[in-house]
Amino acid sequence: MAVPATEVGSADRVPFVTGPCPAGAEEEEEDGDEELLGAGGPHTWTPQEKLLHEARLKAKAKRRLRRTSSRDSARESLSEGAEPGPEPGSPKGRAHDRRSRMGKGRGLPKKGGAGGKGVWGAPGVVYGYQEPDARDPNYDEAAQGDTVYATVVPELEEGELEKNVQPMVLEYFEHGDTSEVMELLRGLNLGSRRHAVPSLAVALALEGKASHRELTSRLLSDLVGRVVTPEDIAWAFDKMLRDLPDLILDTPEAPQMLGQFIARAVADHALPLDFLERYKGRVDCEHARAALDRAAVLLRIKRDVNRLDNVWGVGGGQRPVKHLVKEMNLLLREYLLSGEVSEAEHCLRELEVPHFHHELVYEAVVMVLEGSGEGPVAMMVTLLKVLWETGLVTLDQMNRGFQRVYEELGDISLDVPLAHGLLERLVELCFDRGIITKALRDACPTRGRKRFVSEGDGGQVKQ
Repeated sequence: MAVPATEVGSADRVPFVTGPCPAGAEEEEEDGDEELLGAGGPHTWTPQEKLLHEARLKAKAKRRLRRTSSRDSARESLSEGAEPGPEPGSPKGRAHDRRSRMGKGRGLPKKGGAGGKGVWGAPGVVYGYQEPDARDPNYDEAAQGDTVYATVVPELEEGELEKNVQPMVLEYFEHGDTSEVMELLRGLNLGSRRHAVPSLAVALALEGKASHRELTSRLLSDLVGRVVTPEDIAWAFDKMLRDLPDLILDTPEAPQMLGQFIARAVADHALPLDFLERYKGRVDCEHARAALDRAAVLLRIKRDVNRLDNVWGVGGGQRPVKHLVKEMNLLLREYLLSGEVSEAEHCLRELEVPHFHHELVYEAVVMVLEGSGEGPVAMMVTLLKVLWETGLVTLDQMNRGFQRVYEELGDISLDVPLAHGLLERLVELCFDRGIITKALRDACPTRGRKRFVSEGDGGQVKQ
């Protein structure tokens, strides 16, 4: 039996509700479907009837899905011992429901009930200790307890190492304190370039004086075990043996000096005892062979001595005073014979005793007083003039030398009766040449002559 058209149109105008329906609504819809199908069997539907039927089927399927998910969630909550909540279909339950309203999923709460504003996790969950993350925006470094600060020093490159170590070594040649050099080196991250420190120090000492080489040998001995190892020093000397052809261009005596450095380092236990044995029959360079032969000879001669302390001689202020006085006296006598001012200046520099140059001035003046003729006077004045102009003899050393002569002039006069007159003439000549100051000239003692005058003068003694 066909449905009237007026009924179909009115049914089509009824609004479609997708919300939950009360109990028994599904049966009513099924009865309505049966009415649409009719009791007589299949029936040809109009387009309006077909649309109405499809809409009812979709609504029924959604209601069944919601009812099933609500029953599952209620069953889970009851199994956990929770109190039953409001009916899923009630408005109160929908207001605080966290289930998806899109019809997807099983209808369970998001994140297991641990999500949402003001929620710090699911109920009953106890979190353990977690290490703070420094990249966290809320990370507070001051609140992390005891904080250890460490300075990270990058390893020096080859150019930076030479730039930092060379001033240390040159300054060490002035003060001679090995402990200060070790403290400065500890502040640098030498890394795998520790062997460059002994190599650079020896290279600078080869271009310096004997006292610098003695200081370098002491430095190598003190650095072993603290900053470098014996193998580092062995590596440095091996490198210098290979570089000898270039070193002799600036220092022709480099092979002999390097051999002395090796012998001193072996004696001071800065180098392994078998260092020379490693090169037997393996050296092709004649300069390296000469250096190793020099070291072997020194160690063979000094085999009964623990240290080759005098391999560089006795330098500078470590020499005895009598020895220095003898050297300066010999220097002046050779100058009077040769007349070479440059050679005398070179010999005085080689003595390396700038604090003792007043002895040279004293010996020069005394030698003039004890001499004869005008030649020694002019030559000594010329020598003092050159030493004064070059700065080798300072104002203080010059004054001390002349003052020592002034103080001992009485004893000198016993051997040289004319010492007062000779000294006055020498002092005037030095003042005219700009060697001494006016105050030093005025301090020169003069020998007074006492005489009695005629009775008309009242018998006063004239000075």
